Amino acid sequence: MNPNMILLSVEQPTSSVAFYSDILGRPPIENSPTFAMFQLNDATMLGLWAKTGMEPKVTAQAGATELGVHQENRDDVDATYRNWTSKNIPIAQTPTKMDFGYTFVGLDPDGHRLRVFCTE
Repeated sequence: MNPNMILLSVEQPTSSVAFYSDILGRPPIENSPTFAMFQLNDATMLGLWAKTGMEPKVTAQAGATELGVHQENRDDVDATYRNWTSKNIPIAQTPTKMDFGYTFVGLDPDGHRLRVFCTE
């Protein structure tokens, strides 16, 4: 088995599409009023699905899981942090040294956690 898709439930797909288009630097490869799909890399897709259309109904709160974004080094993590703060993306954790490496956490419009990190 090779999982290749991450699905996030979202309140307002239009807002989420704008957010992810901005931080990923590209538009979705599929886009409808209730669903959008981004190609993250050769093997992985990111789906944004309106909560109102998901079955079974979503019961978990946003913030229970994270989408990880690996960077090569601290400078890259810091550059992403500066870029996101300049766009007023909410930050749940400022750049911090942790046991696995150097990291920060931003939040998407629905409160999903986006962990940017490098291992050290």
